[in-house]
Amino acid sequence: MINTTLCHIEKDGKYLMLHRVKKENDQNKDKWVAIGGKFEDTESPEECNRREVFEETGLTLNSARYCGIVTFVSDKWKTEYMHIFHSADFSGKVKTCDEGELCWVDKKEIYSLPIWQGDKIFLELLEKDEPFFSLKLEYKGENLVKAVLNDTVIHNI
Repeated sequence: MINTTLCHIEKDGKYLMLHRVKKENDQNKDKWVAIGGKFEDTESPEECNRREVFEETGLTLNSARYCGIVTFVSDKWKTEYMHIFHSADFSGKVKTCDEGELCWVDKKEIYSLPIWQGDKIFLELLEKDEPFFSLKLEYKGENLVKAVLNDTVIHNI
């Protein structure tokens, strides 16, 4: 089991996205994802989120909203608990990232990029400003086979 954070940094109707094109053996290879990474020992979700955003982007979060948790289950990778954050309150300048290319992407255009199917679900929850949510996403390979939002099945193949 792995704990990670994922932060959707917003400015002018755009999210700062990371096109994962630089790391070998990356389960997110060639996908567009929000900013985040794995917890270090003793970190809270908020501490991990702040550190990962700074390490990957050079930006300092002044505040961030903890939006929900995604349980990512896969037949290929370890189960992952992704703590989802949103922030429009940050300072600094975006730097070069060694994990991929950083780019400000219009929120509506993200859906047409190569992203995980389940990401579309929590992106819509962020757009609706939903209260704290629990989302379980089950994948076979790269295909979403089941999604459960707050203990209710919303997608099942």
